[in-house]
Amino acid sequence: MELRDIEIFLTLSEELHFGRTAERLHVSSARISQAIKKQERSIGAKLFERTSRRVQLTPVGEQLLGDLRPAFQSLKASVDRARLTARGKTDILRIGLMVTNGHELRPFWDAFRTRHPQWGLRLNHNGYIDPFAPLRNGEIDLLLSWLPVEEPDLTVGPVLFVEPRVALVASDHRLAGRSSVTREAFADHGVVGPDGLQPEYFEDAFVPFSAASGRAIERKFRVTTLDQLYTLVADGAVIHPLGSQVTRFYVRPDVTYVSVRDMPLLRWGLVWRSDNDSPMVRSFVRMARELGTMSL
Repeated sequence: MELRDIEIFLTLSEELHFGRTAERLHVSSARISQAIKKQERSIGAKLFERTSRRVQLTPVGEQLLGDLRPAFQSLKASVDRARLTARGKTDILRIGLMVTNGHELRPFWDAFRTRHPQWGLRLNHNGYIDPFAPLRNGEIDLLLSWLPVEEPDLTVGPVLFVEPRVALVASDHRLAGRSSVTREAFADHGVVGPDGLQPEYFEDAFVPFSAASGRAIERKFRVTTLDQLYTLVADGAVIHPLGSQVTRFYVRPDVTYVSVRDMPLLRWGLVWRSDNDSPMVRSFVRMARELGTMSL
C-alpha cells in the first residue's frame, strides 16, 4: 500500500465522508473512491460499508486502522523531524483547534513562536465528534476545546478566550428580526446533535438538553459537520446555538445570528494528556497563563 493510499484510508476513517476526505486532502472524491477500492481488492475484503447516508468501517477496516495508525504517525513524525532539523528547529508543538477563529488567537501563536524559535508550531483542525481521540492517540499535544472537560486522563489548563452565544436561524425565520432570544426558543424549534461519540456533559455544556423551564430541547437531526448544521438551519428545519465567533467567520446570506441572553459565556481552554510531560506543552501553557484570557 502506497503512503498516499494509507493517508487516504486513515483520513476517511476519521471523516467517514468521501467529500470531506477529498476536500481535506485536496483531491477529487473519485480519487478517494479509487484508492479505497484498490485497497479492498488488494486485501480481499471490504474496509468500509457505504450507503447513501453513512460510511462506516467494517471489522476488517477497524483492524487495519488499529495497525496502520501508529505506524503512519511514526513515519510522519520521522519526516517532520527531518524537516525541522533542516530548518534549524528541534521539535514541533501540535495544537488541535475546535474553533473557527484561529486568526483572532494570533497573539498566542506569535508569542510562542517568538519566545521559542527552536520549536515549530502546527495548528490542526479538530472535529467535535470523538473530540479527545487525537489527544489520546498522540496526533496532537494540546487541544483548544470548549469547557468543561471532565476526563480522568486529561488535564485542563488556562482559558484562552470567552465569548457570548448566538442562535443561528434562517434569514426568513420568524425569529430573524429579534434582537435576542432565550433558551426557550431552542425548546420551541429544536436543534441538532452530534452524530457520533461525545460525552453527554460535554454536549450539554454547548447545547443544553433542557430550557430554563425544564422543557426538553429536542435533537431533531444528527450531524458531523458545521456545513450540515448550516444547511438544516438555512432550510428552517431547526435553530441552533453557537459561539459568537461564527458571526465573524461564517457570514452567510441565508443564516441570521440572534443573541442568546440567558446562557453563560462559552469558555475555550487548553486540554492535554495528563501523562504528557512535554516541555513544549509546559511552555505554551505557562505563556498562555501570562497572556491571560481574551474576551471576544
